[in-house]
Amino acid sequence: MSAVTKKRDDTRFTARLGALLAGVIAVGGFAGCAYQSTQAGMATAPVAPAAAPTGLQVNPPTPDPRVGLPAGMFDAGEAIWNLDLVSATPPPDPFVGKTNSDLAFSGPYAIQGNYDGIQIWDISDPANPQTVVTYVCPASQSDVSVYENLLFVSGEGFGGRLDCGEQGVEEAVSHDRLRGIRIFDISDITAPEYVANVQTCRGSHTHTLLEHPGDDENVYVYVSGSAPVRPAEELAGCSAAPPAEDPNSALFRIEVIRVPLADPASAEIVSSPRIFEDLVAPPTHGPAPDDLAALEAARERGAFIVEIMGEEMVMPDQAVAQMLGQFVAQRGGEGPPTAADSAALREALPMIVAQAMGPQGDGDGPAPGPTQCHDITVYPAIGLAGGACEGYGMLIDISDPENPVRLSAVADSNFSYWHSATFNNDGTAILFTDEWGGGGAPKCRASDPMEWGANAIFTIEGTEMEFQSYFKLSAPQTPEENCVAHNGSLIPIPGRDIMIQGWYQGGVSLIDWTDTANPVEIAYFDRGPVNPDRMQMGGSWSVYWYNGVIVNSEIARGLDILELVPSEALTQNEIDAANSVQLTHLNSQGQPIFEWPATFALAGAYLDQLERHGGLSAARIGAIRGELSGAEGMSGSGRADALRSLADAVSGDAGGAGDAAKVGMLADAVRALANAGM
Repeated sequence: MSAVTKKRDDTRFTARLGALLAGVIAVGGFAGCAYQSTQAGMATAPVAPAAAPTGLQVNPPTPDPRVGLPAGMFDAGEAIWNLDLVSATPPPDPFVGKTNSDLAFSGPYAIQGNYDGIQIWDISDPANPQTVVTYVCPASQSDVSVYENLLFVSGEGFGGRLDCGEQGVEEAVSHDRLRGIRIFDISDITAPEYVANVQTCRGSHTHTLLEHPGDDENVYVYVSGSAPVRPAEELAGCSAAPPAEDPNSALFRIEVIRVPLADPASAEIVSSPRIFEDLVAPPTHGPAPDDLAALEAARERGAFIVEIMGEEMVMPDQAVAQMLGQFVAQRGGEGPPTAADSAALREALPMIVAQAMGPQGDGDGPAPGPTQCHDITVYPAIGLAGGACEGYGMLIDISDPENPVRLSAVADSNFSYWHSATFNNDGTAILFTDEWGGGGAPKCRASDPMEWGANAIFTIEGTEMEFQSYFKLSAPQTPEENCVAHNGSLIPIPGRDIMIQGWYQGGVSLIDWTDTANPVEIAYFDRGPVNPDRMQMGGSWSVYWYNGVIVNSEIARGLDILELVPSEALTQNEIDAANSVQLTHLNSQGQPIFEWPATFALAGAYLDQLERHGGLSAARIGAIRGELSGAEGMSGSGRADALRSLADAVSGDAGGAGDAAKVGMLADAVRALANAGM
């Protein structure tokens, strides 16, 4: 096994542990998607996999072809159902063997983050994406977002440099280090210009771009930084003391950056809201059966094991070697570590973890809750945000963009690490993902509980969230595949809540959660493991719908583009109506509201849904289809008159319909067609 391959395999764990301990011992760069694993608080009983919503018929292939796929980097076996793989493009040479991360979109371009920088693709021809620029600028994990001519990139790694240099930063305190937000001018997207940065005390693991209604002069960036607090000697004002000791503590807060569009170089932190006040640490659910067995085997062979937020983890060789090297250096020694160094490290680890973890209560009461969010999804159209905040899911009021306020928080003992959030289009429900294992572990094994590492769906009742159901991939993955719920986005299928989602090496899954109590998978795409013999990172980091295509950021393999195809669960009218929604740009964590132009496909989509679920009689559906088809063949005032007459008739159907609300949507769509003069 090469040193490069070994380093890549251990990156996620080393990053989590390294970031956690870096405030005490310099371990190395922080790169992982989640450095700690907080479990949630509200005990829930195990539940069986959800059934399909009433009337939605799905007949997936049996046996599931995702099980047992051959392994390979660029030649792995594939399984696909109800999707079409349009293209699969490997990464450019500078990013081969590096970790691809999140995506943003602007015009015809997909902007892909990478732990070593950013990659910009022209996807105007989905079958043949073209490299526009490969911009090397290390600072994990390079989450990206875009607004007009500005590109924002997260940096949290201890090796990230202000000058984008590849040599890293070795010193414990350095004014060359970048941990925060980089701002680029992409007026010429082929030549991004680095115009500014905003440094933060804990770096930027992820960030969220908020385009606030009514404010045309600024955009706002909500920064989630989950690494340890940097020394005040490196960035003035940074403190890791509990807020009770230091009211300016960098713990238990997020950062809000205001970016003046006329002068982005003057971007600055304008507030640090403490949205975590009064939360207590939620209980853990403990390890899964396979993890218990692995821990016992590790103990027997003398491995180093640490406990972080109640979860025991086996330290990989790279992490142990780095820390032992520091012990050797601190005693002024040379050569390989001795048995005494190993013993000293074992003895010191609990203290090192305790110091790095920060405030854990005074011993007389419950330990405090999370000190940071992993990700925040803002939905400006409804004035709310969903905070996926390690041990809690939050509903947040963002009506004042500089001063977000927590409205409510939910916890769940089945959840390990609240990772990301997605609202449905009308803002009546929210879906949270659980990144159990931090993204670098196999958590979709046959023995893993279906409620762990899954999605949790809540309805929004005023300012509260009410739990409805879980969803997890039904196809078990191997111990060689990192797999857990990760990033995705809504697809604008009118009248339905349908989401495409990445599951790392579990592939991508299309989920219908219109019935919040009964989510169901209606399509998927998966590959076999990257490596047949051991766990090696790969799979879907994030997958998003954008202007008619589904774009997948594959951690190891590059960029995939897929398309929807008609199926028993999705008609051509529904697909065409979705594709009629055209966006100028997309940041998934800045969720747009979908609005559909007046098209015959939109009316047809509602009619198809009424047929699928028995919302109108078959005879009436057939008659409406005939009238729609006839009107489509007309033009001018004749078409408008026919459509208005049909809209009035359909409105009259609502009274006796099985789905009066959907009939009303159909009537509105037909009337909009008439008024559009089509």
